[in-house]
Amino acid sequence: MALLSFQNVSKTYNNVTKALQDVTFSLEEGEFVSIIGPSGAGKSTLLRCVNRLVDASQGAIFFDGQDVTKAGKKELRQFRTKTGMIFQHYNLVDRLSVIENVLHGLLGQKSTFSGMAGHYTEAEKAEAFQIIQEMGLAEQAYKRCDELSSGQKQRVGIARAIMQKPKLILCDEPIASLDPKSSKVIMDHLKKINQTKKITCLVNLHQVDVAVKYSERIIGVSGGRIVYDGPSSQLTTGMIHEIYQSGSQDLITDVG
Repeated sequence: MALLSFQNVSKTYNNVTKALQDVTFSLEEGEFVSIIGPSGAGKSTLLRCVNRLVDASQGAIFFDGQDVTKAGKKELRQFRTKTGMIFQHYNLVDRLSVIENVLHGLLGQKSTFSGMAGHYTEAEKAEAFQIIQEMGLAEQAYKRCDELSSGQKQRVGIARAIMQKPKLILCDEPIASLDPKSSKVIMDHLKKINQTKKITCLVNLHQVDVAVKYSERIIGVSGGRIVYDGPSSQLTTGMIHEIYQSGSQDLITDVG
């Protein structure tokens, strides 16, 4: 059974804009899959439909055997603990420290009171610090997040996602705001997490060469539709032009 399955999913905004049109694909446990396509293709909408940050207009989305589109509030809360999310603009609480932000990964698993009061066990704090260490941020653990560089902030976002012990990590343009060196660090960490912690990763990327380098499978989206779904090794120049509608400016970056 697939970990994630989209079945004829469509999303229309304001009864006018068709962001997704009849999207169908499955994701197996342990995969590292990149979604590529131009700006406005529907990549972010697709990703956000998974954890219901956006509600699909039609179709069904199954995750871990459950239809997410029919989940009630309690079921949705439980489901979201299994999916970590990494955002383009980090989504951190800047006035809090690195370790406090990482511990926020546990909020979905705690009562509202415990979460608001910041009640964490010593074991949870030790685990958070261990993850921070793995991300190369031990020296920044007690710094406020607004003191960090963009690349460091994104590593905090990844650490927070790992803290959830998710089955799936959703990454929405995780390197779009970063320089090439920081981008490589982030992509290397994501790939290592996938391989060592066996966490499935679904990553939105604007850069084709990065997707080809890090992913065995690529899903190409254009105009809200999937126009390619297959091995990165079989992605031809013609297919790339079809995805990007002949725009080649999106294809090359400089992530080593």
